[in-house]
Amino acid sequence: MLPSMEHAYLWLADAILILHAAIVLFVVGALPLIWIGRLLKWQFVSNFSFRITHLVLIGFVAAQSALGAVCPLTIWESALRAKAGTDPRYAEGFIAHWVQWLLFYDCDAWIFNAAYIGFFLVVLVTFLLVPPRPPKWWKRR
Repeated sequence: MLPSMEHAYLWLADAILILHAAIVLFVVGALPLIWIGRLLKWQFVSNFSFRITHLVLIGFVAAQSALGAVCPLTIWESALRAKAGTDPRYAEGFIAHWVQWLLFYDCDAWIFNAAYIGFFLVVLVTFLLVPPRPPKWWKRR
């Protein structure tokens, strides 16, 4: 028996929520990993693609927060939950409950703005102090 459309929407919303959590984990976890990797001379922390992805992701988060915009993943997830007929902010299900709890807090917007912009600045300073290896195409210039 095929699942109903409501179940499909909930499954997709949960998948977006997990993707969202993975991105948050990457953005937050990469910063200490870069510094530890520098101390331990791990080569991958100098990878340009890894480092520019890290910088761009937190830059996007800081910019959208400063502009008062809502994360597109949050909008997409909420729309899918609404199509499924559930409360867009609090979904049923074990994984959704805990990932929601980890990602969303009840604080004033200025606290998030300051945290995102501050974290972006720390990532930017790290990018400058622990620079990545330039990509091969860059060296051809």
